[in-house]
Amino acid sequence: MERLRVGVLGCASIARRKMLPALTACPRTRVTAVASRSGERAKEFAAEFGTVPVAGYQELLDRPDVDAVYLPLPAGLRAEWILRALEAGKHVLAEKPLTTRPALAREAVELSRRRGLLLMENFMFLHHSAHRRVRELVGAGRIGEPRSFSAEFTIPALPADDIRHRPELGGGALLDLGAYPVRAAQLFCGPDLAVAGAVLHHDPGTGVDVAGAALLASAGMTATLSFGMAHHYRCRYALTGSEGTLTLDRAFTPPPDHRPLLRLERPEGTEELPLRADDQFANVVDVFARTALAGRGFDGPGDRILRQADLLERVRLAATPAPTAG
Repeated sequence: MERLRVGVLGCASIARRKMLPALTACPRTRVTAVASRSGERAKEFAAEFGTVPVAGYQELLDRPDVDAVYLPLPAGLRAEWILRALEAGKHVLAEKPLTTRPALAREAVELSRRRGLLLMENFMFLHHSAHRRVRELVGAGRIGEPRSFSAEFTIPALPADDIRHRPELGGGALLDLGAYPVRAAQLFCGPDLAVAGAVLHHDPGTGVDVAGAALLASAGMTATLSFGMAHHYRCRYALTGSEGTLTLDRAFTPPPDHRPLLRLERPEGTEELPLRADDQFANVVDVFARTALAGRGFDGPGDRILRQADLLERVRLAATPAPTAG
């Protein structure tokens, strides 16, 4: 089997915990190098995953044994290194949000298309079979005509030195957490969503938004979304129709051994539907590798990147600043 030779550009926690194990285990990929600004950090990662350490991001991009890169750098640094990777002729799988502004996303997508390369935003949850099952049940009429979608993604307060508190690195709850409900709303309500209203709570000390909500609308449907990073943990969505409601917990970040429980409420009662465990990390790596190796199907991921970046920006621009406490 042909294998995609992948370099990892950055030693973030998500790379170590989730993506490097998936990249190493995938039969279609081979991790050939991992880079960090610190040679010692690269050596630590490389030793753990049996690959080659590289000191410096550009040094990795210059390697002839790298066909593609996985890029988990902070959001504020991604655009520069996505563009450099594409200029170096590498396919790119980058963490979300791909960039912090739509103009940067457009520049990256346009460059990927000129160079004939795959650029993909790493929304792993889209590749979990639970969401396919939800869409099957909706298509079968189990909730009647879809009317509304709601989603929450909130996490407890982060340490003071967490990069998500740093605006220059693309921090804030909208980009880091709100991106998930916004992307899920497009999955179930369609791509043509208007922003009817939004609110963002900012931390006066750091300047980043720490919580927010948005109301989106499409033909016949509304989406109510909330997100925050100083909250009780919530990670769920619900889809309500004319005849019932489907609810899924642990919707965005289920571990590979988690068996989702889908709840179907109808007038005659509530039914709990156990779903199979699925590894969304392995799935997204497989999709990325298969698409890159096939050399086609690159337009769809680019179109989705642009829609997501545009919708997040419209939420940000529509947001009313919330009063600060005290």
